[in-house]
Amino acid sequence: MGSKISPKPIIVDTDMAADDWMALLYLLQSPHADIRAITLAATGEAHTWFGVRNALRLLKLSKQTGIPVTAGRSSPLQGNNRFPLTWRIAMDLRFLLPLPWASQKRDPRSAIELLAELLEKSAEPLTIVALGPLTNLGELTQTHPELLVKIDRVVVMGGALDVLGNLADGLPNTKNVYAEWNIYVDPHAANLLFRSGVPVTLVPLDVTNRTPVTASYLQRFAEAAVTPAAQFVNRVLKRLEPIVGTEQFFFWDPLTAVLATHPELGSYRSCPVRVIETATAGDQCGRTVVADDGPVIEICHTVDQATFEQLFIDTINLPYPF
Repeated sequence: MGSKISPKPIIVDTDMAADDWMALLYLLQSPHADIRAITLAATGEAHTWFGVRNALRLLKLSKQTGIPVTAGRSSPLQGNNRFPLTWRIAMDLRFLLPLPWASQKRDPRSAIELLAELLEKSAEPLTIVALGPLTNLGELTQTHPELLVKIDRVVVMGGALDVLGNLADGLPNTKNVYAEWNIYVDPHAANLLFRSGVPVTLVPLDVTNRTPVTASYLQRFAEAAVTPAAQFVNRVLKRLEPIVGTEQFFFWDPLTAVLATHPELGSYRSCPVRVIETATAGDQCGRTVVADDGPVIEICHTVDQATFEQLFIDTINLPYPF
């Protein structure tokens, strides 16, 4: 008999974009993850009411109601960067894809209140999987620095170090070719987290660029999709099929979620990193740079792509309960 899996206690901080839906469903299906809460990074792609509602409906789809869901502030800690409104509306409306109605309501606590309470009461350190702008986590470092020791690690999808950023996908006329969206929206929050002393693993575009969504993968996924979670992800992938192969669609958040539960699939290096918060020396706001004056964080720079792809398919098709 194999050894019993000990699931990792995880809080998911998400902005509920399309790849977040896939990452969240992976974590909800994974026997390696024990989801304690979902907090909405409301500075990200989905607006507050829609993002919370969609998260609750994904919980219903996964038969895991009861996990608290709430939202944080809707404006960055500093600045006024934001995702394009057309993107936000598309995420709010969920591409008009059907999901079961959820009777569970939003948790009355704010994201910061919920995070603080969970950290304070937890008998073991918690992992936070951060899939959107880092507003909630940056604010947490300011309001509850005494609780940061209860965080085992924050696994962050964000940044671009040795590759170009991706702002042009939504801002075609931008001169900022360096920043990645999640960090760009609230660069001050990113710096607060990086400087907090909390262990951070960054999953930047450098490695997510190695995991594009391909037409062949869409076919493999469609042929394997049997669970409600997998069938919903299959519908999402089909809706996004027009941008497959255009170098605009990668497994950003699903890869981050998989690495949070299976870090052995990646290779890492530690280096000092900081985020440029203002546009200096050109338009570089939100650029993530290696700098001697930055805090040392862990950077994922390669991944076992084939194993990741198959693990995502296998996990999201696991029956629940495990």
